[in-house]
Amino acid sequence: MQKLGDFKLPYFFNYPPYFTLQPVRETREKQIQLWKELILDYCRSQKIFTIALEEDFPLFSNPVIERSLTHEAKEVFLNALVNEGRAEWMDKHHKKCLILWLRIQDWADYIINFVRENGFEDSVMTVEDLRSGIETRGTDLAGIDRGVLVRALKLLEQKGKVAIFKGTSADDEGVKFSV
Repeated sequence: MQKLGDFKLPYFFNYPPYFTLQPVRETREKQIQLWKELILDYCRSQKIFTIALEEDFPLFSNPVIERSLTHEAKEVFLNALVNEGRAEWMDKHHKKCLILWLRIQDWADYIINFVRENGFEDSVMTVEDLRSGIETRGTDLAGIDRGVLVRALKLLEQKGKVAIFKGTSADDEGVKFSV
């Protein structure tokens, strides 16, 4: 089985037709589903939140079989993720895509579980502590995209589970948990 770093690539990654958009509807639907799962799994395992279509992305080419996805194919696969709420285009020209390997609601749930499991109820942390503090090392929160984290926190704020307060800079925005 081929690997990309420590990530095991699926069997279809070495099958040349999967690097070409398939003309038959049923085959294309299966192809799109496989690529969606691969993109989400890879991004989660590597903690990748953005894919730029104009830049090299390791999944989009396979030097072993000398195949690469076309720009159209990349856009089709990412659009499929966007349509499921698992990604968002970051610009109107569809050049950069935010990958939501966890949906915003799932991130909010993850944060609440993290807070409960680690005894941070009624505690105050900065947004940066949640992204890069000692407490979050080894969790999915470590290295989380700041925009994704803030959106999840705002969702929790709407539900009355956190209070977000401004600091003197973006680095010291605070979050008080009240779960």
